[in-house]
Amino acid sequence: MNILNRIIEDKIKEVSLRKKIFPTAYWEQSPLFNRSTFSLTQRLKSSNSGIIAEHKRRSPSRENINSSLTVHEVAKGYASAGVCGMSVLTDLKYFGGSLEDLTAARAVCDLPLLRKEFIIDPYQLVEAKAHGADVILLIAAVLDRQQIQSLSSTAQSLGLEVLLEVHNAEELQKAIMPSIDMMGVNNRNLKTFDVSLDTSKTLAEKIPDDFVKVSESGISTVSAIESLKPYGYQGFLIGENFMKSPSPGETADHFIKKLSP
Repeated sequence: MNILNRIIEDKIKEVSLRKKIFPTAYWEQSPLFNRSTFSLTQRLKSSNSGIIAEHKRRSPSRENINSSLTVHEVAKGYASAGVCGMSVLTDLKYFGGSLEDLTAARAVCDLPLLRKEFIIDPYQLVEAKAHGADVILLIAAVLDRQQIQSLSSTAQSLGLEVLLEVHNAEELQKAIMPSIDMMGVNNRNLKTFDVSLDTSKTLAEKIPDDFVKVSESGISTVSAIESLKPYGYQGFLIGENFMKSPSPGETADHFIKKLSP
């Protein structure tokens, strides 16, 4: 059984339990639930760097990336560096994250925040809004077309933007619909964890121009971004490359300054 299937099995159980403890109505009372959200799409369109910087403590492929810094420190550093948005891992078991990390980031920055999570239920969209998210991630590999349609429409009705992640042409085909804002191509194969930027380059021409194109995973150099820009990519999600340094914000700042205008 591959890691993705295992994560989804656990996520189904986790969401079922959370629904019993915190019903939807509970999250709808959150002070953050009715706030106006920030648009990541607009920031990516008007930015030269297109950097979405991630907060990630660990991953299934790497036991510890950086557990020593608070989310406050990381969020402030990223905001100072001038990134377009911040991705916050909220899965505890496999990535060491939490919804509280999202709220902590929201408290100290005005960056568009992406809830990076394995979303399988509309309940998780309400959770995301209640904890200060502006954008949610949907992963085509674990959802069918009807689920993508339903979840993306619900997200937009809550004022959340949708980043849809694909790994191949088949996933992309089932995901093309008006309720998606950004199309993300994950260069990491979630079954084998191998990484190749060719995935983004191959799929680029198949993504309609209606969507902002985002390349995810395996981006660790300025040259990688320069090689992807001619393919129409305006967003670049970078996680481990910043987080593995003692000061992710400073590392992001140096990285962005190296990008050609």
